[in-house]
Amino acid sequence: MPESTAVSLEVLRTLHRLHRQLTDLRHRLEQGPRRIRAAEQAAALRSDELARARDELKRMKMAADQKELQLKSNEGKLKELDRKLMSASSNREYQALKDQIAADRMANSVLEEEILDAFSQIETQEKRIAELEEQLRAAQKRLGEVKAEAAAEAPVLQADIARAEAELAQTETALTGDVAELYQRCVRQKGEDALAAIENGVCSGCHQLVPLQIVSQVMLGRPSFCKTCGRLLYLREEDERRRKTKNDKDE
Repeated sequence: MPESTAVSLEVLRTLHRLHRQLTDLRHRLEQGPRRIRAAEQAAALRSDELARARDELKRMKMAADQKELQLKSNEGKLKELDRKLMSASSNREYQALKDQIAADRMANSVLEEEILDAFSQIETQEKRIAELEEQLRAAQKRLGEVKAEAAAEAPVLQADIARAEAELAQTETALTGDVAELYQRCVRQKGEDALAAIENGVCSGCHQLVPLQIVSQVMLGRPSFCKTCGRLLYLREEDERRRKTKNDKDE
């Protein structure tokens, strides 16, 4: 890096701040469509669950109807058996008819219990469907709210991004020659992590020790990159003030 090129620490701090600000703004802008997709998926899941529950209710009602029809058919057969019983021509025939009637009535009793149980299950399913309908309405309402929030936020974020990009472009004009080229290459590779502060003699990007010679160069405004991670280094404002205060006392 040519030492004749000087860049103020304030410029480097501003560049890093703007890169981080742009990353945050772009992330927030991207979050809008993501939140919408998540809300759409939630509403779709509720809709599918409700559709399955309604289909299940139809099946349950059809099964209950079939049992009721079967019960009515069986009751008709019992009436016919009762008539035959009254006209039985022999004790043997009479006993056989009585046994058949008793068996059929027992079967009808079981069928009636099954029908009552089916009605109970239908009632439970109808309550579940009511709950699912409420959940779907809530999911659809939330989807509308998320869409409205994203639509309101997007123009504001886009305007903030445009302003930050313009300020970044203007600030970058302070970098020239090889420094500008290396900086741009680093930005393409690392984004907002193209720069790093020196904190307590350590690169805040890779947490490796920065040689004192490089720290001194940074203090003099000579652009320097971390030998380990390649980030463009700068001092935090409070560290710069502390070093200047120390130097003034030493003098």
